[in-house]
Amino acid sequence: MLHRADVGARGRKHTRSPRMNRRTLFTAAASTVAAASLPKTAFAAPATAATMDTMNTAPYRSTARAQLDALRRGSLSARDLLERVLDHHAKVNPGLNAVVTLDAAAARAAADKADAYLARTGRPLGPLHGLPITLKDALETRGLRTTCGSPDLSNHVPTTDADVVALLREAGAVIIGKTNVPTMCQDLQTSNPLFGKTNNPYSPDHTAGGSSGGPAVAVATGLSALEVGSDLAGSLRLPAAYCGVYALRTSRGTAPIVPTRGHVPRPPGWLTSSDMLSLGPIARDAEDLGLLLDVLVAPAPDDRDAWRIDLPAAKSTTLRGQRVGVWADDEFCRVDADTRNLLDQVTRRIRGAGASVDDQSRPVDFAESNRLFERLMYATSAASAPDDVFAHEVKAADAVDDNAPSAQYLKSRTMRHRDWMRADEDRQKLRAKWHAYFAKHDVLITPATPTAAVLDQTSTPSQDRYITVDGKKRSFYDQTSWVNLAGPVGLPALVMPAGRTKEGLPLSLQIVGPYLADRSVIAAAEAVSRLLPVLDPPPAFTV
Repeated sequence: MLHRADVGARGRKHTRSPRMNRRTLFTAAASTVAAASLPKTAFAAPATAATMDTMNTAPYRSTARAQLDALRRGSLSARDLLERVLDHHAKVNPGLNAVVTLDAAAARAAADKADAYLARTGRPLGPLHGLPITLKDALETRGLRTTCGSPDLSNHVPTTDADVVALLREAGAVIIGKTNVPTMCQDLQTSNPLFGKTNNPYSPDHTAGGSSGGPAVAVATGLSALEVGSDLAGSLRLPAAYCGVYALRTSRGTAPIVPTRGHVPRPPGWLTSSDMLSLGPIARDAEDLGLLLDVLVAPAPDDRDAWRIDLPAAKSTTLRGQRVGVWADDEFCRVDADTRNLLDQVTRRIRGAGASVDDQSRPVDFAESNRLFERLMYATSAASAPDDVFAHEVKAADAVDDNAPSAQYLKSRTMRHRDWMRADEDRQKLRAKWHAYFAKHDVLITPATPTAAVLDQTSTPSQDRYITVDGKKRSFYDQTSWVNLAGPVGLPALVMPAGRTKEGLPLSLQIVGPYLADRSVIAAAEAVSRLLPVLDPPPAFTV
């Protein structure tokens, strides 16, 4: 909830609409991976606690919490940790292409500053004291090239930080570089003319997802302990699902709970962002998500004299007695056999842990929700369109037949403000349906994606891309249909790894919660993770 500063705050059946013209906004990938079931052995919490040997030899393999604890205790200096991370970069990043701009000199200066401050005062700089992290190349970063994968921004070096970057610096993080994105964040894969393709850490033949592909790969492989991704149409959660890491799209109401100013592709210097955009943490486990969430949640700078954001504590840290909804499949966006099997097994384990499971109720109609999402997404994307492009679209929208495949795209992109206000009214009604659902359920579990990571198709023309689900060709935009349930209504939605295919690709699920229940969603993910097998990290993580 939002509170005045003087009150105080804690420390923190519709037919499917045609989608052919979304290629102007996003690109995707195709093909599928073979079946696998969740392993029947190795039931234990994920192996995240660092051994002393790991902390001495490869501290970047530890959780962010363990690294920060060592830094605060002085058993590991910020400079030593940074040098280990930079050595790891030199070994594995050339084969991944996750980090595309590296500023080792500035990072060393920041690490030395952290060490000197701790030695002088006996106190850490902040909650992320000395922790080396990378940043998505869509977040304006003072003094560090920020391109958003666009040739037009190839030499863009911001003079100010995005609001969220400023929060990270204030918390004591050591920023070491920028991670790759598709051009202007407009693809479901991560590749661009400036830096090329980012590889999935489990298989170079498969996509890392987009647009936060570089950030997800960096976290998965130990190149960064934490990252911040952005999510308008699944750009944070799709790569996390494909790369086997945790990610949280944070709540968004009238305003976001994590400030978004300084996020490209809105042109550099713009003070506004999309009303559907949310930023959120990426980590290798749920508890680290909570650690970074505490740093990121804040009002916009201009509001901080009067407002604080005080998120409710998690409703429960266990599943016992929790009311868990499960939406495992849907006619609108069928998932493959691997994913259905995963959701079935997870559901059984959740029941066994004492949760009350409802797998019949549905909060909204999937097709109706998706149609509204597309209308709002097309509308918000028009803000930064070049004038000549938008003028052409206005003429085309006036001439297009309502039943033409491009009608939804063109009419949504060019809608009048009156039409947008009516679409926003539809959004509020959709929010009300979710609110009613969460009056009877604590969280909802869904698939994250219809399949595991699909084959990379960055060299395939966008109109020829597709995905295959149980042998059937499907729209490549179906990759994000499940994660886009939460997008238009601003609900917290977390993606987490839960299994593997026979080929070793991550299989993930999504946990959605009520508005502002971000901590409850993280707690639910922690509880679910304790029921799942230990999952091996990608090969590059252990190099």
